[in-house]
Amino acid sequence: MTVYQRYHYDIFNSTIDFRLEELNSRFSNGTVKHVKIVLYNKMKEEFLADSLMIYIERELVEDIDSDSIIDELYSTKHRRVQL
Repeated sequence: MTVYQRYHYDIFNSTIDFRLEELNSRFSNGTVKHVKIVLYNKMKEEFLADSLMIYIERELVEDIDSDSIIDELYSTKHRRVQL
């Protein structure tokens, strides 16, 4: 996670916390607790899915040799401009 992503994550959490404090003053504890659980679970699931996708993409790219791809494309079709 980069510093930029962490900064956005912290801003998002601060915004959610501010909204939840607002809810605490307007609704009962049971309602607020339910909203907190739903929001935090959704946020964690999305974060984990994004992190997993980045990890999978990184693992796939490590095995790819760009020179072999360029050679393969160059040999399969005549192009106006060489790669």
